[in-house]
Amino acid sequence: MNEFLDACRQVIGDAQVLVSPADMAGYLTDWRKRFTGRARAVLRPGSTEEARQLVALCRHYQVPVVPQGGNTGLVLGSVPDDSGNAVVISLARMNRIRAIDTINNTITVDAGCVLEQVQNAAADSERLFPLSLASEGSCTIGGNLSTNAGGTGVLRYGNARELCLGLEVVTADGEIWNGLRGLRKDNTGYDLRDLFIGAEGTLGLITAAVLKLYPQPKGQLTALAGLQSPGDALKLLALAQQRCGAALTGFELMSGFCLELVTRHFQQLQAPLPQPYPQYVLLELSDSESEEHAMSLLEAVITAALEEGLVQDAAVAASIAQSQSLWNLREHISEAQAAEGKNIKHDVSVPISNIGQFVQETDQLLQAAVPGVRMVTFGHLGDGNLHYNVSPPVGTDANNFIERQAEVNRIVHDSVHRFGGSISAEHGLGALKREEVLRYKSPLEMQLMRTIKQALDPLNLMNPGKVL
Repeated sequence: MNEFLDACRQVIGDAQVLVSPADMAGYLTDWRKRFTGRARAVLRPGSTEEARQLVALCRHYQVPVVPQGGNTGLVLGSVPDDSGNAVVISLARMNRIRAIDTINNTITVDAGCVLEQVQNAAADSERLFPLSLASEGSCTIGGNLSTNAGGTGVLRYGNARELCLGLEVVTADGEIWNGLRGLRKDNTGYDLRDLFIGAEGTLGLITAAVLKLYPQPKGQLTALAGLQSPGDALKLLALAQQRCGAALTGFELMSGFCLELVTRHFQQLQAPLPQPYPQYVLLELSDSESEEHAMSLLEAVITAALEEGLVQDAAVAASIAQSQSLWNLREHISEAQAAEGKNIKHDVSVPISNIGQFVQETDQLLQAAVPGVRMVTFGHLGDGNLHYNVSPPVGTDANNFIERQAEVNRIVHDSVHRFGGSISAEHGLGALKREEVLRYKSPLEMQLMRTIKQALDPLNLMNPGKVL
């Protein structure tokens, strides 16, 4: 294998071929620090051509490839297994903004660009790139596309798939497919772009993308509402959509326990309402006319919701700082839950109309199985995606609780399936849910996926052991 690594050094230089345990450590452990894999080396190309040559070498020497962006994934999709056979190809050095076209409203970027970098580049050109995630300061565009990331703006702008017009990909054969076309209409055969988006690096290595931009909103306002139930939240969603239309760009649900955790572990963040409620909704309006117009829409929605009894109380941000404070409550939930201790996470989606019943029935099933569990339920209610997380009862040994993860997962995932949902909404399958999905997808669906994998990666070198 020294011959292989020497060939890699010829392509990218000694300094970009990491082989010592200390140098590789940050690339081998997953974001939640639950698993550490092993690798022959971490390879850091600086261009698409270098990435192509590395993949070609991996094919020649039959070395498995684990593509990696910011390594912020939650399903063990961006770290190698513990066999030590694979190399990690990190795209962190490929972080150029290649072009911005303000007439076509597109931005072309390297896959290693951090999401926040792309947002800022768009803003510098008075445009909006609307993909927004809690990890936007460290996740990369390649990872966002490989997992078809969702985030808080899906209600208005769609998932990462909807925000991407074209891709550049290094195939498993070590060739470059240049599909960097900024076209909104291209009906000339199979949509190869959509094969690679959401494939978690199992079909090829995304190296660049053409992404959609939007005009910057003239006014952006946020409000936090306290409610009694997810059912009331669904009614509020319908009311807000009816009154605000496309101006409604964010609609996040948070259980009362979520805010309790955030204010307990981050004392600088305080709940803006004088008393706690079982559920909260964070609404955001982005208006193309003016901030005054956005305020009139938001106030009308909140007033109508209060009159109908859907909302018990609400706070409307009067400044950008106040708006950021409200979003900070939402964005600190995962960190607060981690500070509270070990928990069992679920990233699920169900049809929006079924969310209230799903939460009610699944909560009851979990309480019957594990009395006293605490539900950290939050997510993008407007697109049916919930982070339906389960914390152990007070006083329970966390390790003993985690040992029941398979039982808890089965209760949640069976309920998701019963309601016509998916056991992975925006995090992907990775290695964590690879076997679990077999319970819910038909044999035909799995066979079609394996056929695609075999056609594009017959040697099974691209992120093996993930998804399939």
